[in-house]
Amino acid sequence: MRTTTRWGAALAATMAAGLMLGACSSGSDSEPGAAPSGAGQEPGELTPVTLQLQWLTQAQFAGYYAALDQGYYADAGLDVEIIPSGGDIVPQDALAQGEVDYAIAWVPKVLGSIEQGAKITNVAQIFERSATLQVSFKDAGITSPADLAGKKVGSWGYGNEWELFAGLNKAGVTDFELVTQAFDMLGLLSGDIDAAQAMTYNEYAQLLETVDPDTGELYTPDDFDVIDWNDEGVAMLQDAIWADTERLESDEEYQDTTVKFLKASIQGWIYARDNAQAAADAVTAAGSTLGTSHQLWMTNEVNKLIWPSTTGGIGLVDQEVWDRTVALALDTHNETGATIITKAPPESAYTTEYVQQALDELTAEGVDVVGADWEPVEVTLAEGGA
Repeated sequence: MRTTTRWGAALAATMAAGLMLGACSSGSDSEPGAAPSGAGQEPGELTPVTLQLQWLTQAQFAGYYAALDQGYYADAGLDVEIIPSGGDIVPQDALAQGEVDYAIAWVPKVLGSIEQGAKITNVAQIFERSATLQVSFKDAGITSPADLAGKKVGSWGYGNEWELFAGLNKAGVTDFELVTQAFDMLGLLSGDIDAAQAMTYNEYAQLLETVDPDTGELYTPDDFDVIDWNDEGVAMLQDAIWADTERLESDEEYQDTTVKFLKASIQGWIYARDNAQAAADAVTAAGSTLGTSHQLWMTNEVNKLIWPSTTGGIGLVDQEVWDRTVALALDTHNETGATIITKAPPESAYTTEYVQQALDELTAEGVDVVGADWEPVEVTLAEGGA
């Protein structure tokens, strides 16, 4: 296997934009995590809560922005500040260091952090399904992981590559060129990458928003082949809400806040499920620079990762998928031969206690927390996602 790093300037620009957005998008003048939630508040005041995202303001996080926009957090007695990232912040590290109250992060990444000493707990598994794809032009003939042999394979790195390596390991593919990919699809479009990494809700849409120079029309799904890691049996759990383990064990106020925060966040995701356009608009209003059609596409695709819930309610962990994620984290080897973890995670790595309380309260109020009848909306992408 050969490793190539490219698109350094584009990646640097992306990171710089993330730094600027992260610096400008804070909802208050206080430093994140300057005081624990609820510290020093008077009766009747809202409890301050900080939520660290794992990326920029975008509809990947539509439920949290909808909960803020619709007043669900305030109704729960919470004053929530949503803090974007952009590559400059590792959300689980910010949480483990006490800088924020909760964080959004992928499970395999956090399992590695937990093994390194981070004391944090998955309190709600929001995404049930993986959104990671490997995308190629149809004429490349790449329809399975085995077809990646001898190809230039794009990956962002930063812990986003593990499903790709799990698929390569399973297929026995060792002869390929790993190309460090920027957070866009330019490498694929220019021909420097044969199969590029993409999220269903973001980079894949970027392709469908691009004009095919041969036809003068936008590309369509028929122009590409897609490897979906869900179909290959190596999908790992992605966006989850993480909390501070020690505070969960010792701080009753934090326990109570966690239930309130999860309940309001779930209400936000239910709103995004039932009002995709309004939720997309709320994200735009919060400062996202993505175009209108792209934002709606993202909301719709993220909804597909959540609804319908197969676990009995949004946020509950599917034990089979958790066990698969752990097994893959133990057994998958990357280009250096390393694995994500070397031993099974502690029991404190996840709990359903708090999300179950939130779901029980919502169910008692007549709220649909499963979405069995949910259907995605139809989204027409415009050039550039406008």
